Amino acid sequence: MKVAIIADPIDNQKGGIHVYTRELVRALAAHGREHEYLIVRERHDPELRAMEQLPIPNFRFGLGLSALRLFFYVPWVLRKHQVDAVLEPAHFGPFNLPARIRRITMMHDLTPILFPQYHNWHSQQLQRWFLPGILKRAALVLSNSQNTERDLHQHYPQTRGKVKTILLGADHLQRQRTESRAYLDEIGLAQPYLLSVGTIEPRKNLVRLLEAYTSFRQAVPQAVRLVIAGQRGWKSEAFFEALQRHPYQKDILLPGFVPDAGLTELYSHALGMVYPSEYEGFGFPVLEAYSCGCPVVCADNSSLPEVGGKWAFYHDAHDSSSLAQALLRFYQSPASKRLELQHALSAWASRFTWAGYVKELEQALTELSAGRDECLKT
Repeated sequence: MKVAIIADPIDNQKGGIHVYTRELVRALAAHGREHEYLIVRERHDPELRAMEQLPIPNFRFGLGLSALRLFFYVPWVLRKHQVDAVLEPAHFGPFNLPARIRRITMMHDLTPILFPQYHNWHSQQLQRWFLPGILKRAALVLSNSQNTERDLHQHYPQTRGKVKTILLGADHLQRQRTESRAYLDEIGLAQPYLLSVGTIEPRKNLVRLLEAYTSFRQAVPQAVRLVIAGQRGWKSEAFFEALQRHPYQKDILLPGFVPDAGLTELYSHALGMVYPSEYEGFGFPVLEAYSCGCPVVCADNSSLPEVGGKWAFYHDAHDSSSLAQALLRFYQSPASKRLELQHALSAWASRFTWAGYVKELEQALTELSAGRDECLKT
């Protein structure tokens, strides 16, 4: 089967969908064997020699021109190249395709529908207008967790029977425990600390983390600092107001954006990583921490138990006292248990590979192709 990958997020995004699309293309180039792949993106990548690329420039200075590319030019190119299926990693499209071209849509999460307050009005409306039709037309819907699959079935029953869940790879993170402390010395971090990683925004639930940290510090004899690594996001005013009033403000460090090597050091030397997010489509920071042998205290919602497995210390995301208790359970666990965890966590994280992702994806594509061939015979 000839499959076109709409890889525009590699060129026009920087978030999670960018990472997914980039790693999907790399993994297909290295491990894809069962099908033929064409890469549609905004510009040619000279480093990607193993796959045919169809660069189609985008014109962002006019909404009409950008829509013309999406709704007409890209579909025309796909028909010209006689593709059998189109995989859309950003789940917005494809549009105006003949019925013979199968549509494959990747769903990372349903946050625009479940948590509209965390998205701008424009994004909310686009999802509400277009997503039902996109999912109805899709021959195959990919999800990155059982939680996302459950959300799809609940809110879009028409997806039942055509969702394939494949947990994402994490080996692209290339993290492993390090003894280096160069970055820690640079930011003056010598005391024991808890680490939280992610953009400072409401969904990450950091106001409750501040509340729980107060209770935690009052209960332990040691001056354990709190490091919140991540850039300031939108609607973060409530967090910074709470930080200004915090009784242990001097022990809370916000380094902002952290370079990759520095983040590896932070994971490697932290007592543990705290991830109290209200909702995650997957949760890469959990596996990043595990890869460095860093224990994790995280919320028990959405996809996090699938990624954290039996190793994480879970809590209720909506209860700061539950988070404080989880922190104390972790902190008061014997040092010997934490040492044993280091090897188990690394082994767990190593199971999440992009080669494994491609193997399952190609199996799903083969089944889709076989179903199409069977329909053509009848």
